Amino acid sequence: MPTFTASDGTTLAYHVTGDGPPLVCLPGGPMQDSVYLGELGGLTAHRTLIRLDLRGTGRSAVPGDTASYRCDRQVADVEALREELGLERMDLLAHSAGANLAALYTARHPDRVARLALVTPSVFAVGLGITAEDRLETARLRRDEPWFAPAYTSLEAITSGRATADDWGAVAPFWYGRWDDAARAFRAAEEHQRNDEAAALYASDGAFDPDTTRAALAGSPSPVLVLAGEYDVAGPARVMKEYAGLFPRAELAVQDGAGHFPWLDGPQRFVSALAAFLDEAGSVSGQ
Repeated sequence: MPTFTASDGTTLAYHVTGDGPPLVCLPGGPMQDSVYLGELGGLTAHRTLIRLDLRGTGRSAVPGDTASYRCDRQVADVEALREELGLERMDLLAHSAGANLAALYTARHPDRVARLALVTPSVFAVGLGITAEDRLETARLRRDEPWFAPAYTSLEAITSGRATADDWGAVAPFWYGRWDDAARAFRAAEEHQRNDEAAALYASDGAFDPDTTRAALAGSPSPVLVLAGEYDVAGPARVMKEYAGLFPRAELAVQDGAGHFPWLDGPQRFVSALAAFLDEAGSVSGQ
């Protein structure tokens, strides 16, 4: 397992798997061990995945200054990884909350990003609004599922601001295209992969300046793919379309039957979409 040193002296780890041109991958959570990304449904057959363990997660060290868990502070870690890899420009993939870090990195270093893939991205860094009805409308696509009624009641409680602790667990099925044993095991593993202290600080005051970030992204030269899940209540398709519209060269792909982890719900469709995007007109990573 290779490591490198961040600008503040923190030792960070990354994992290299697969074959083909490099693809740097930023995990979500926020602040979750990158192990959950796995092989991204088999994308390793097309790309060498370079999964960064964010500071304080996975095999990366806990920093001396926990304020450095703030998302904008971690932009320097991504840049240090690029330098470690010796890439002039890099293809970058980010999932969920990791998209906030990818957006800030792209805004600050637009000339270092060759292609950007945002998979079911969080929208905090760009300040887009997701309404309760956006989430409930998406949830109602699952009305024929046997677990729907109690899960929907809990989602209504969450979106109206009257949730109990039990409600957060009850809505878990909405995160997956299939609520089966594999999804349950994946969900259970997540509980042990996240640094809760770091997660609480990730979006703390000062982390995001959406107006500035959106203005920077509007001038980004990189091709961008925003990949949404049809069933993803965290990133409803309407908002994902709005996110894609922030970039001059972006496309939106909505994966049918997928939730928040589309590589689990339809690996072949996920890999086909990502491989086609990354290979379009050739990759320039490392050039």
